[in-house]
Amino acid sequence: MAKLNPKAVLKPAVSLFLICLIVTALLAGVNMLTADRIAALAVQTAEDSQKVVLPNAASFEEVDEDTVKGLDGSGQLAGYVITTEAKGYGGTIEVMTGITADGSVSGVVLLSQNETPGLGANATKESFTEQYQQAVPESGFEVIKSGGADDGQIQAMTGATITSRAVTGAVNLAVEKYQTLEKGGN
Repeated sequence: MAKLNPKAVLKPAVSLFLICLIVTALLAGVNMLTADRIAALAVQTAEDSQKVVLPNAASFEEVDEDTVKGLDGSGQLAGYVITTEAKGYGGTIEVMTGITADGSVSGVVLLSQNETPGLGANATKESFTEQYQQAVPESGFEVIKSGGADDGQIQAMTGATITSRAVTGAVNLAVEKYQTLEKGGN
């Protein structure tokens, strides 16, 4: 058995440690330089999405961490924008839902999703999300697999029923929050 030479082990270990230390310092520096810009882009993306899901609002006021109140040009309540999450096939789906003051869904935008490309990822398309643009059903939306969708029903995407149910579940959470806000008079 050969004798273990401490220099043969120590020299590569110290070199590897120094390389890792330098790379970590560089990554931390880049993160510090870009953190403010990334945060500003996230805020801008959220504001743009709010305007998409509640287009009749001229301004927005935060109600809580996942809800903003939209106000029209005269300062009257235009509706609410509520951000919710649900578990989809590929992970968590984050959904922003706009609900007008008169109780209609005005828009749905998927903020983040990791669904299967060509199947569940199609939930981001308007042809799917525009189905929600109707009066808020008292008991929430229901996913159906086939046939014509009636009021309160959402036609599932072919091959992506789990994603369809997840998005609908997230929208239904927004509906519940809206109903709570309306009862509370916020």
